[in-house]
Amino acid sequence: MSSYSYENVKVELRDGIGWAIMNRPEKRNAMSPQLHFDMEDALARLEVDPDAKVVVITGAGGYFSAGQDLKTFFRELENDPLGRKKAQRSANAWRWDRMINYDKPTIAMVRGFCVGGAFMQLLGTDFAIAAKNATFSLSEVNWGILPGALVSKVVVDSVLMRHALYYACLGDPFDGDEAARIGMVNYAVPEDELENAVTKLAEKLMAKSPNVLRATKHAIRKVATMNYDQAYDYLAEKGKAIKVGDKEDSYNTGLRQFLDEKSYKPTFEAFKLGTLISDQSAK
Repeated sequence: MSSYSYENVKVELRDGIGWAIMNRPEKRNAMSPQLHFDMEDALARLEVDPDAKVVVITGAGGYFSAGQDLKTFFRELENDPLGRKKAQRSANAWRWDRMINYDKPTIAMVRGFCVGGAFMQLLGTDFAIAAKNATFSLSEVNWGILPGALVSKVVVDSVLMRHALYYACLGDPFDGDEAARIGMVNYAVPEDELENAVTKLAEKLMAKSPNVLRATKHAIRKVATMNYDQAYDYLAEKGKAIKVGDKEDSYNTGLRQFLDEKSYKPTFEAFKLGTLISDQSAK
């Protein structure tokens, strides 16, 4: 296992999975400006690290994140406009701008608290699995502010309006099962099964063609804001672009294995990587 660490973030690489861990457990991983700077750099490194095929965002000490650190992110920067601007830009960059355009699949692994600003990285990832006993809360209304940054926007884009209004306006906590029911996470499992569930999902993703997987997740995100005509044209061109530089020649390899070799069933599994015709003839 290899790793690299920062002041407020720890990164571990194990069996193709890069674990980006918010590491302020004494503060329930509340996000300080330094944590944002650290995570922005860590995710940039993981995106180009060949040992990381899938990236998991999680927190140390049994917590996901208690949201923004009110002292270091807000109060201490009240009279420091430059420092606050830098912190805000970094916070938005890694939790949303980088996340939604990330070249590798991302998974949020949520245990303990996921509060306020932490909803951005929760909903910015491609997938999310929570412990059943995790605690989610859009509690800003309880202490007199709006769910700021892009929290309100990402919540409304991810769940039905009635769910968004209910939890944003009441500030009531809810657990992992409820988060799954309303669509904030893919599913919830007992806490002692959480890491295994995340690992299994990552392994399934790693079995896919990385080129096609990257194009697919980008396409799904992009067409969400397009009309039907725009989406049709975009997807037609995206389909052509997949074939350019695809080392696996995924389209032809998949067809060959299904139609000619009858070696897999695409409804239930991915085609086998590393089985190009040229590879076979070279053996």
